[in-house]
Amino acid sequence: MATNAVDNAKDDAKAAAQAVADSASKLSAEAQRSFGEAARKFERVVAEGLEQIRAQSRTYADTAGEQFDEAQRYVVERVKERPLVATGAALGVGLLIGLLLASGRKD
Repeated sequence: MATNAVDNAKDDAKAAAQAVADSASKLSAEAQRSFGEAARKFERVVAEGLEQIRAQSRTYADTAGEQFDEAQRYVVERVKERPLVATGAALGVGLLIGLLLASGRKD
């Protein structure tokens, strides 16, 4: 009878081990499926975010280009109105930048 009980215990242990292995296999498959779904969702969200950033950056670039063109027209008009003042201002700015750069090079 003792061997019968030992055999029964072995069979029960084997069945329990098989049940645990089956459960682990099912959990692993479910986890892989969940991770795959999460990766696809994440990829979709990132793609949508990048598309929004592209659209916004195009808008900002267009606006900046228009403002730059406007500023350029303004400067050109002022230089045409008063060329001597514009030349003097340019010389003054150049002189100041030269002095600032030269003061940093003292040995």
